[in-house]
Amino acid sequence: MGESSTKSTITAALHHSGLYGRVARRKPLLSARHMKARIEFAKKHMEDSQTMRNKIIWSDETKIEPFGVNSKRYVWRKTGIAHHLPNTIPTLKHGGGSIMLWGCFSAAGTGRLVAIEGKMNAAKYRDILEENLFQSAQDLRLGRRFTFQQDNDPKHTAKITKEWLSEQLCDHS
Repeated sequence: MGESSTKSTITAALHHSGLYGRVARRKPLLSARHMKARIEFAKKHMEDSQTMRNKIIWSDETKIEPFGVNSKRYVWRKTGIAHHLPNTIPTLKHGGGSIMLWGCFSAAGTGRLVAIEGKMNAAKYRDILEENLFQSAQDLRLGRRFTFQQDNDPKHTAKITKEWLSEQLCDHS
């Protein structure tokens, strides 16, 4: 309305209207389409033998932040107790950072776990697979023929990744 206001005046007006700051609700990572595809995959492979299921190696990456998500978090507290332990969140200087990891596993156990340096892209993903996938399969005693499972992340479905995997899986058969 062309008038200046303080943050506390705006906050009070929002509260009066029934609006409060709260942590955002989380949405499942899987859409209905993804869930349906996974159920179809499971039904299709229900009759697979245990031997066949034992020959699958699963792979994915994850980002780990030592103190949770590196973003603002809110706590409800009374005035004057801001520094009491239940109202604080531990931090490290410079945000605490994060580490990105790639790993794999099968029914036989866990394969290699690799720290990813820098930004992950299809070329780096291919290099990680080249250095670790077949060695992990060998360490897990999966033999020369195994099924490799990964999600549909763009770096997993990139042309250079698909070509390399196709070529390598044929060579190792």
